[in-house]
Order: sequence, then structure tokens, then C-alpha cells
Amino acid sequence: MTTGMDTPAPRRTRIQQEKRELILEAALEVFSTNGFRGSTIDQIAEAAGMSKPNLLYYFRRKEDIHETLMQRLLDTWLAPLRELDDIGDPLTELRSYIRRKLEMARDFPRESRLFANEILQGAPRIMPMLEGELKTLVDEKAAVIKGWMRAGKIAHTDPWHLIFSIWATTQHYADFDVQVRAVLGPNRGGDGRFEDAARFLEQLFIDGLKPKT
Repeated sequence: MTTGMDTPAPRRTRIQQEKRELILEAALEVFSTNGFRGSTIDQIAEAAGMSKPNLLYYFRRKEDIHETLMQRLLDTWLAPLRELDDIGDPLTELRSYIRRKLEMARDFPRESRLFANEILQGAPRIMPMLEGELKTLVDEKAAVIKGWMRAGKIAHTDPWHLIFSIWATTQHYADFDVQVRAVLGPNRGGDGRFEDAARFLEQLFIDGLKPKT
């Protein structure tokens, strides 16, 4: 007799979970290099070191792999914005947000390229995420920033475009890292470039947001 309740998905074994992670890691490399359209299941299977039938046991379609990666990416990408605390000091909170976004540019360049490729194609596979989870969170944090402005804690500006500007300037160091290193040269293009960028962006945004006396 059925109860009408959904049957829970069976738990994956440790080996099954490891295989899925291996596929997702290989797919991240393939998608971030070739884009969604230029990537194939065969390429992902080869990068994962497994046969195509074995890969298809875990993911039926290329789209399923891509969707899993994009959801993970969005969760990771939005984590620093979620931590923006309305009861904290506004300039400290925004400085921390800028730092976290730069750390992500440094530590997750492939994920950043994957997201940028999807956006440049018109976001055909993640538009529901953008119009749902992303928009809801940005609207929520924009309201927090507007509250700081009303309280006179930071200068008045457009909170949505402030968030967009932080995204643009920090993600530049992931998507255009080759260009950044080439222009800075060997003396300034090493690991210290991210700390230099952090200090500059802090000065740019934080000084501009200090309340006018």
C-alpha cells in the first residue's frame, strides 16, 4: 500500500559520492575552458579518467552536470553577501565583503569563468536562479544598505549599483587575471597583486562611502 509520500532518494555510498565529485571536478575544468556549448560528455569522461557509460551512470546528461555545478557556484558566490550583517559597522562589513570577493577571485578562477561564460550567453540555463535566489538576496542586502544610509552611517548612493560595482571590480581579478599579471609585470604580478587590489578597492569604496561631514 502506498502512502502518497515521496520515496526518499537512496543515500549514496562513499565511493559513489567520490565518483560524483571526480566528475564534477573534471566538468568544471572542461566547462570553464570550453564553455557549455563547446564541451561534451566524452571530454568530461576523459578528464575524469572514466568511461562514458560509467559517467552516465551518475549523470544522465551534460545539462545535469552543468546545473549541479552552477547551483554549487551560486551558493559559494553568494555566501559573502549573505554574511553582510545589518547590525555590524557598515564600513567594516563592506570592507570584509570586498576582501571575501577578492579571495574568491583568487581561489576560484575556474568557477568565475564558468559563471561569466553562462552570463555572456544570456544565462539560458540559470535564469531561474538569477531571478529567484540571487535577486531575493540582493534586494534583501540592498535594503540593509539603505538602512545604513537612512541612519547616516554611510553616504547616500544606489545600493544595487554599489553591489554590482563590487562584483565587477573584484571578479575582474579572476576573469582577466592573465591580463592583470601581464600588465603588472613580474615585479608586481605575483601573489601580492591581490593584496594590492584589496587595499586599492577598500580605499575606492570605503572612502567614497564615508558620511559627508
